[in-house]
Amino acid sequence: MSAPAIGITLDSEEPGGYSKFPWYAVRENYSTAVSRTGALPVMMPHEVGCIDDYLDLVSGVVVTGGAFDLDPALFGAESRHPSVTVKSQRTDFEWAITEEALKRDMPLLGICGGQQLLNVVLGGTLIQHIPDEIHDALAHEQQNPRDEAGHDVAVVNDTELHRIADSTQLSVNSAHHQAVKDVGDGVVVNAYAPDGVVEGIECPRYTFCIGVQWHPEFAIDPADTRIFDAFVSAATAYK
Repeated sequence: MSAPAIGITLDSEEPGGYSKFPWYAVRENYSTAVSRTGALPVMMPHEVGCIDDYLDLVSGVVVTGGAFDLDPALFGAESRHPSVTVKSQRTDFEWAITEEALKRDMPLLGICGGQQLLNVVLGGTLIQHIPDEIHDALAHEQQNPRDEAGHDVAVVNDTELHRIADSTQLSVNSAHHQAVKDVGDGVVVNAYAPDGVVEGIECPRYTFCIGVQWHPEFAIDPADTRIFDAFVSAATAYK
Protein backbone atom coordinates (compact mmCIF):
# COMPACT_ATOMS: atom_id res chain seq x y z
CA MET A 1 0.00 0.00 0.00
CA SER A 2 1.36 3.44 -0.92
CA ALA A 3 1.92 6.04 1.78
CA PRO A 4 -1.06 8.27 2.63
CA ALA A 5 -1.02 11.96 1.79
CA ILE A 6 -1.60 14.25 4.77
CA GLY A 7 -3.00 17.74 4.30
CA ILE A 8 -1.41 20.47 6.44
CA THR A 9 -3.03 23.88 6.82
CA LEU A 10 -0.88 26.98 6.33
CA ASP A 11 -0.53 30.26 8.16
CA SER A 12 -1.09 33.48 6.22
CA GLU A 13 0.85 36.70 6.61
CA GLU A 14 0.39 40.27 5.46
CA PRO A 15 3.02 41.95 3.25
CA GLY A 16 6.35 42.41 4.98
CA GLY A 17 9.30 40.30 6.04
CA TYR A 18 9.54 37.45 3.54
CA SER A 19 7.60 39.26 0.80
CA LYS A 20 6.14 42.64 -0.08
CA PHE A 21 2.96 40.77 -0.95
CA PRO A 22 0.68 38.47 1.12
CA TRP A 23 2.33 35.11 1.74
CA TYR A 24 1.78 31.67 3.26
CA ALA A 25 4.00 30.08 5.89
CA VAL A 26 4.39 26.82 7.79
CA ARG A 27 7.03 25.69 10.23
CA GLU A 28 9.28 22.98 8.78
CA ASN A 29 8.70 20.55 11.65
CA TYR A 30 5.00 20.18 10.80
CA SER A 31 6.13 18.66 7.53
CA THR A 32 8.94 16.53 8.95
CA ALA A 33 6.69 15.19 11.73
CA VAL A 34 4.47 13.79 8.97
CA SER A 35 7.19 12.66 6.55
CA ARG A 36 9.04 10.86 9.37
CA THR A 37 6.12 8.41 9.49
CA GLY A 38 6.47 7.67 5.77
CA ALA A 39 3.43 9.77 4.85
CA LEU A 40 3.45 12.51 2.22
CA PRO A 41 2.89 16.06 3.56
CA VAL A 42 0.68 18.22 1.35
CA MET A 43 0.36 21.96 2.04
CA MET A 44 -3.10 23.41 1.51
CA PRO A 45 -3.47 27.10 0.58
CA HIS A 46 -6.64 28.84 1.77
CA GLU A 47 -8.78 28.18 -1.29
CA VAL A 48 -12.25 27.34 0.03
CA GLY A 49 -13.40 26.37 -3.45
CA CYS A 50 -10.70 23.66 -3.56
CA ILE A 51 -11.62 21.90 -0.31
CA ASP A 52 -13.35 18.93 -1.93
CA ASP A 53 -10.40 18.49 -4.27
CA TYR A 54 -7.92 18.71 -1.38
CA LEU A 55 -9.82 16.09 0.59
CA ASP A 56 -10.06 13.81 -2.43
CA LEU A 57 -6.25 13.87 -2.55
CA VAL A 58 -5.41 13.39 1.14
CA SER A 59 -6.30 10.82 3.78
CA GLY A 60 -5.91 12.98 6.89
CA VAL A 61 -5.77 16.65 7.88
CA VAL A 62 -3.53 18.48 10.35
CA VAL A 63 -4.97 21.85 11.41
CA THR A 64 -1.94 23.79 12.59
CA GLY A 65 -1.47 26.55 15.15
CA GLY A 66 -0.47 30.16 14.69
CA ALA A 67 -0.13 33.54 16.38
CA PHE A 68 -3.80 34.50 16.07
CA ASP A 69 -7.18 33.71 17.63
CA LEU A 70 -10.67 32.66 16.64
CA ASP A 71 -13.25 35.42 16.43
CA PRO A 72 -15.20 35.05 19.71
CA ALA A 73 -18.42 35.61 17.78
CA LEU A 74 -17.94 32.10 16.37
CA PHE A 75 -18.67 30.63 19.80
CA GLY A 76 -21.37 33.10 20.78
CA ALA A 77 -19.35 35.60 22.81
CA GLU A 78 -20.83 39.08 22.94
CA SER A 79 -17.50 40.86 23.40
CA ARG A 80 -13.90 40.45 22.27
CA HIS A 81 -10.97 40.58 24.68
CA PRO A 82 -8.42 43.31 23.73
CA SER A 83 -5.70 40.65 23.31
CA VAL A 84 -7.61 38.79 20.59
CA THR A 85 -6.30 39.06 17.03
CA VAL A 86 -7.97 37.27 14.14
CA LYS A 87 -7.15 36.01 10.65
CA SER A 88 -10.59 35.70 9.10
CA GLN A 89 -9.56 34.20 5.76
CA ARG A 90 -7.49 31.50 7.43
CA THR A 91 -10.24 30.70 9.93
CA ASP A 92 -12.90 30.54 7.20
CA PHE A 93 -10.79 27.99 5.32
CA GLU A 94 -9.84 25.89 8.34
CA TRP A 95 -13.43 25.88 9.61
CA ALA A 96 -14.74 24.70 6.25
CA ILE A 97 -12.12 22.00 5.73
CA THR A 98 -12.57 20.75 9.31
CA GLU A 99 -16.33 20.47 8.81
CA GLU A 100 -15.91 18.60 5.55
CA ALA A 101 -13.23 16.27 6.93
CA LEU A 102 -15.55 15.42 9.83
CA LYS A 103 -18.40 14.71 7.40
CA ARG A 104 -16.11 12.24 5.65
CA ASP A 105 -14.87 10.79 8.97
CA MET A 106 -11.36 11.56 7.75
CA PRO A 107 -8.65 11.44 10.44
CA LEU A 108 -8.14 14.89 11.91
CA LEU A 109 -5.43 16.24 14.21
CA GLY A 110 -5.82 19.76 15.62
CA ILE A 111 -2.70 21.37 17.08
CA CYS A 112 -2.76 24.39 19.43
CA GLY A 113 -5.13 26.82 17.68
CA GLY A 114 -6.23 23.86 15.57
CA GLN A 115 -7.52 22.19 18.74
CA GLN A 116 -9.39 25.35 19.69
CA LEU A 117 -10.99 25.57 16.25
CA LEU A 118 -11.93 21.88 16.37
CA ASN A 119 -13.68 22.36 19.71
CA VAL A 120 -15.68 25.34 18.41
CA VAL A 121 -16.63 23.55 15.18
CA LEU A 122 -17.93 20.74 17.40
CA GLY A 123 -20.05 23.20 19.39
CA GLY A 124 -17.72 24.22 22.21
CA THR A 125 -16.46 27.57 23.52
CA LEU A 126 -13.10 29.10 24.41
CA ILE A 127 -11.47 31.06 27.20
CA GLN A 128 -10.47 34.27 25.44
CA HIS A 129 -7.52 35.12 27.71
CA ILE A 130 -6.34 32.59 30.30
CA PRO A 131 -4.92 35.06 32.88
CA ASP A 132 -8.32 36.74 33.15
CA GLU A 133 -10.27 33.53 33.77
CA ILE A 134 -7.93 31.05 35.49
CA HIS A 135 -6.77 31.88 39.01
CA ASP A 136 -3.03 31.29 39.50
CA ALA A 137 -2.67 30.17 35.89
CA LEU A 138 0.60 28.75 34.64
CA ALA A 139 2.66 30.68 32.10
CA HIS A 140 0.96 29.15 29.08
CA GLU A 141 3.02 31.44 26.85
CA GLN A 142 6.29 30.00 28.10
CA GLN A 143 9.39 32.19 28.20
CA ASN A 144 11.89 29.40 27.51
CA PRO A 145 12.41 28.18 23.92
CA ARG A 146 9.44 26.46 22.33
CA ASP A 147 11.47 23.33 21.60
CA GLU A 148 11.66 22.75 25.36
CA ALA A 149 8.94 21.67 27.77
CA GLY A 150 6.99 24.41 29.51
CA HIS A 151 4.93 22.27 31.89
CA ASP A 152 3.48 18.80 32.32
CA VAL A 153 -0.02 17.65 31.44
CA ALA A 154 -2.07 14.90 33.03
CA VAL A 155 -3.58 12.49 30.51
CA VAL A 156 -7.04 11.18 31.37
CA ASN A 157 -7.29 7.41 31.75
CA ASP A 158 -9.36 5.40 29.27
CA THR A 159 -9.14 8.01 26.52
CA GLU A 160 -7.76 7.52 23.02
CA LEU A 161 -4.90 9.87 23.87
CA HIS A 162 -4.05 7.70 26.89
CA ARG A 163 -4.01 4.61 24.68
CA ILE A 164 -1.72 6.34 22.18
CA ALA A 165 0.62 8.01 24.67
CA ASP A 166 0.82 4.97 26.98
CA SER A 167 1.37 7.42 29.84
CA THR A 168 -0.63 9.50 32.29
CA GLN A 169 1.83 12.41 32.32
CA LEU A 170 3.54 14.20 29.45
CA SER A 171 6.02 17.06 29.27
CA VAL A 172 4.83 19.60 26.70
CA ASN A 173 5.58 23.05 25.36
CA SER A 174 3.07 25.87 25.72
CA ALA A 175 2.39 28.79 23.37
CA HIS A 176 -1.18 30.03 23.84
CA HIS A 177 -3.26 32.56 25.74
CA GLN A 178 -6.63 31.03 24.84
CA ALA A 179 -7.94 27.58 25.72
CA VAL A 180 -10.93 25.27 25.50
CA LYS A 181 -13.67 26.31 27.94
CA ASP A 182 -16.83 24.27 27.36
CA VAL A 183 -16.49 21.23 25.12
CA GLY A 184 -18.91 20.43 22.34
CA ASP A 185 -21.49 17.67 22.46
CA GLY A 186 -19.81 14.27 22.59
CA VAL A 187 -16.33 15.80 22.97
CA VAL A 188 -14.13 14.34 25.71
CA VAL A 189 -11.32 16.15 27.52
CA ASN A 190 -8.26 13.89 27.44
CA ALA A 191 -5.59 16.04 29.12
CA TYR A 192 -5.31 18.86 31.65
CA ALA A 193 -2.56 21.24 32.76
CA PRO A 194 -1.84 21.46 36.51
CA ASP A 195 -3.90 24.69 36.70
CA GLY A 196 -6.94 22.96 35.20
CA VAL A 197 -6.60 24.34 31.68
CA VAL A 198 -7.80 21.85 29.05
CA GLU A 199 -4.81 20.54 27.09
CA GLY A 200 -6.42 17.92 24.87
CA ILE A 201 -9.77 16.84 23.45
CA GLU A 202 -11.12 13.99 21.36
CA CYS A 203 -14.45 13.03 19.85
CA PRO A 204 -15.09 9.26 20.01
CA ARG A 205 -17.86 9.27 17.41
CA TYR A 206 -15.18 9.75 14.75
CA THR A 207 -12.47 7.26 13.79
CA PHE A 208 -9.64 9.67 14.69
CA CYS A 209 -10.49 13.15 15.93
CA ILE A 210 -7.97 14.51 18.43
CA GLY A 211 -6.84 17.97 19.41
CA VAL A 212 -3.86 18.88 21.59
CA GLN A 213 -3.01 22.32 22.92
CA TRP A 214 0.74 21.77 22.73
CA HIS A 215 2.93 21.25 19.65
CA PRO A 216 3.78 17.55 19.21
CA GLU A 217 5.68 18.34 16.00
CA PHE A 218 8.58 19.39 18.28
CA ALA A 219 8.79 15.81 19.63
CA ILE A 220 9.64 16.93 23.16
CA ASP A 221 7.96 13.95 24.84
CA PRO A 222 8.11 10.40 23.46
CA ALA A 223 4.32 10.50 23.22
CA ASP A 224 4.52 13.28 20.63
CA THR A 225 5.83 10.97 17.93
CA ARG A 226 3.28 8.35 18.96
CA ILE A 227 0.50 10.87 18.30
CA PHE A 228 1.69 11.39 14.73
CA ASP A 229 2.23 7.64 14.28
CA ALA A 230 -1.35 6.90 15.40
CA PHE A 231 -2.75 9.68 13.23
CA VAL A 232 -0.93 8.46 10.12
CA SER A 233 -1.92 4.87 10.89
CA ALA A 234 -5.56 5.98 10.92
CA ALA A 235 -5.01 7.87 7.66
CA THR A 236 -3.48 4.75 6.11
CA ALA A 237 -6.56 2.74 7.09
CA TYR A 238 -8.82 5.49 5.72
CA LYS A 239 -6.96 5.49 2.43
